[in-house]
Amino acid sequence: MTFSKDRGFSRLISWLQSGLLAQDIKKGDQIKRMASGQLSRDEALECTHCRQACHVMLYSETASQLFGRIPIRHVVLMQMRFDGLLGFPGGLVNPSEETLEEGLTRELLEELGVAVPVSVEDHVESRFAPSLSATSSSSRLILHFYVKKIKEEQIREIEKAAASTAVDHGLEVLGMVRVPLYSTKSGGGLSFFLSHSFIGSARSQLVNSLLRLHLVSPGDLQRALRSSQKMHAQGAQDLQAALELTG
Repeated sequence: MTFSKDRGFSRLISWLQSGLLAQDIKKGDQIKRMASGQLSRDEALECTHCRQACHVMLYSETASQLFGRIPIRHVVLMQMRFDGLLGFPGGLVNPSEETLEEGLTRELLEELGVAVPVSVEDHVESRFAPSLSATSSSSRLILHFYVKKIKEEQIREIEKAAASTAVDHGLEVLGMVRVPLYSTKSGGGLSFFLSHSFIGSARSQLVNSLLRLHLVSPGDLQRALRSSQKMHAQGAQDLQAALELTG
């Protein structure tokens, strides 16, 4: 009996020393990540039958104040898409012909009118796109998300170019939008913005980035999200009233 226990313990020690435990833990973490839709960059690129899309959140610091008294602190860029949804600039890329970052830079030139260089270091996550329906092909789409900090002057240049020289302006992109990270006394600002409709994972990507980069405190963000939930309920009533006007 003692011999059996000792032998089992010895096997456990050998298992630990061989690194098999670490491998099994890593494999378990990988399974959990994939079940949640998350992938590593390498895992995503191994999916040769999947479509790949890259998007980036561009942001900067700012000393500007709204009405001369409400600190804005940070500028975060998003865009109004052709389908009426809010999202981050970027689009589909072809890893067989270009790197993810080269493809994203190409998309940014088309949508922003400026070839903003994006590097592997700016990569935040890769995940499968959320399914829109049981028959949706979005599960075969992998989304790569990047975050890049730039200077406020570059933000202004991008906004000007997006409206004047970008080939996609007025077509695939209806306009650039700054995310209001503040809250006014009347409840306006971030809470109203988060109540809008976003494409795919864009809202989650925005919220996660605001938390990770400490651009908004967890408490302020929680209050804004709760307020947004109430706005959604009110919005449903407003839509019903508008529908009744159509007869």
